[in-house]
Amino acid sequence: MRTLAEAALDASTCTKCRLSQGRTQVVYGVGDPSADLMFIGEAPGFHEDKQGEPFVGAAGQLLNQLLSEIEIPRSDVYINNVILCRPPGNRDPLPDELDACKPWLDERIAIIDPAVVVTLGNWATRYILGQQVSISRVRGQRFPWNGRTVIPTFHPAAVLHGGGQASNQMTALRDDFQEIRVALAERPEPAEEQLGLF
Repeated sequence: MRTLAEAALDASTCTKCRLSQGRTQVVYGVGDPSADLMFIGEAPGFHEDKQGEPFVGAAGQLLNQLLSEIEIPRSDVYINNVILCRPPGNRDPLPDELDACKPWLDERIAIIDPAVVVTLGNWATRYILGQQVSISRVRGQRFPWNGRTVIPTFHPAAVLHGGGQASNQMTALRDDFQEIRVALAERPEPAEEQLGLF
């Protein structure tokens, strides 16, 4: 298996779908390449497209705040999106665009091998769970997925658009982040023989 850096370099010149024509740059992902916790959003926005890093705008600031509240540094997690390139006008990704990006996300998950995957919003949740679920119905729950735990929650951008810090969605988002912390604490420790002690 190649390294995350090698995969990112390959992805940076991807032309598998029409989104490559309008992007400033590919937004591959950022964070710890061996993180136990991975966040998956939908697609890069305006600021992400310009800076080449996911979650750098207002939604990213809220994500940083929520991580701080559960005492996890942003540098200890891995943050990425289902789609590598910004859709024009921040429209929803189209089915063929999702299909084109699928191998990139699948490879990132395989390389990083997170114990807990947090899907932010409907698109990422439906993509990972493979079901047309509503985020409001499944948020905060744990789902087993390929030997990992998936916890869907609201996308920070949706919370900001829906009333911000004082909203019911914000309360739910905070509750979900507490569940994330518990799930990480409960993950099994590596077996001693895997650590090379025997």
